Amino acid sequence: MENLDYARLQMAFTLGFHIIFACIGMVMPFFMVVSHHKWLKTRNPVYLKLTKAWLKGVAIFFVTGAVSGTALSFELGMLWPEFMKHAGPIIGMPFSLEGAAFFVEAIALGFYLYGWNKLPEKFHWFTGVIIGISGVLSGILVVAANGWMNAPSGFEYINGEFTNVDPVQAFLNPAWFSQALHMTLAAFVATSFGVAGIHAFQILRGKSVEVHKSAFKIAISFGAIAALLQPISGDISAKDVAERQPAKLAAMEAHFETEEGAPLFLGGIVDEENKEVNYKFEIPNALSFLAFGDFEAEVKGLNEFPEDEIPPVAIVHYAFQVMVGIGTLLALAGLLFFVSLKKKSWMNNKKYWWFFMLLAPLGFLALEAGWVVTEVGRQPWIIYQIMRTSEAVTPMPGMKFSFFMYVAVYILLAITVTWLMQRQIKALNTQKD
Repeated sequence: MENLDYARLQMAFTLGFHIIFACIGMVMPFFMVVSHHKWLKTRNPVYLKLTKAWLKGVAIFFVTGAVSGTALSFELGMLWPEFMKHAGPIIGMPFSLEGAAFFVEAIALGFYLYGWNKLPEKFHWFTGVIIGISGVLSGILVVAANGWMNAPSGFEYINGEFTNVDPVQAFLNPAWFSQALHMTLAAFVATSFGVAGIHAFQILRGKSVEVHKSAFKIAISFGAIAALLQPISGDISAKDVAERQPAKLAAMEAHFETEEGAPLFLGGIVDEENKEVNYKFEIPNALSFLAFGDFEAEVKGLNEFPEDEIPPVAIVHYAFQVMVGIGTLLALAGLLFFVSLKKKSWMNNKKYWWFFMLLAPLGFLALEAGWVVTEVGRQPWIIYQIMRTSEAVTPMPGMKFSFFMYVAVYILLAITVTWLMQRQIKALNTQKD
């Protein structure tokens, strides 16, 4: 493989790990503060035990998210120096604000960790709220920078030079809201269903059932609401992509021919050589309506674009199908949970807990698939219609050694985090009220 391939693989691998750590670190504080609030209201020791257990998880993922995120910031300069040379002054604002949000989160976490029995109870609880809010803000600010790569704004590109820079306009680029909304909801869906699935497994094992049922209800409540809202954010994102990145939309649906009243493809095997999709199920006119709100609207096909500006169609299409399919399943699971609040006998059925246990990894799979759609669907551009990825990569040789080193480090980090979390769950199961 070439230097570019190794650089892209390293960025994809490290981002794929970091996004999981970051999303869990964003969302788990909200579980923690809800449990803490229930403890303050009821003085039920179950909620105190759960709050302190989740606090340890928050601390673990805060540290791992910080480490993996720091590595990514170095990679931007190491792997893509030409990109940072021009983009740094333009999108520096969201990155600097993200640093401030991270700083606030770290201070609040310190207060929360060491404030037990030292701070007034309500103030102590409020510092936990600050952890959650600042974590979500950090995620939104980073996604805003990524949105700029999909919808570059806040500058003029004249004769290969970036001039008249407006960092505020760059920060509030046309893609930031739709991407931030979709990503934030995805983080809540993935983390909530993941955490709920772990607690469902412990319930099946008969370990500290009261604690794990309380934890399950808190986590899945967030996930169910987010999963039911996610299709709305998906529709906003799809319409935004259709307007600004028609080639990405065509790749997402594997549409090669331009047509009015374009059908929506479900499933199918992409044949890029013959420019067709086999074994697909079609919903007539649905893509035109979803993309433009008009059943007869014209949707551009991939054949309308130069060959060197078409993203890898099969990868984008399959990732999009995975994301939408899992998102639909989790939305239905959210409805199932709300119905089960009325039909309480369902929670006495092992099949109920098996179902939610099996859903645990799916939200993160959808999360990763969504980032594949976002990043691979933008190719061959690192800054859409301005700079190609191949133009931004480092000229330094030996990127394969860096790639393998990062793979080893991140695998070790993942193993360590898994061991620590297993240890915390075991402690929660054996701890007395």
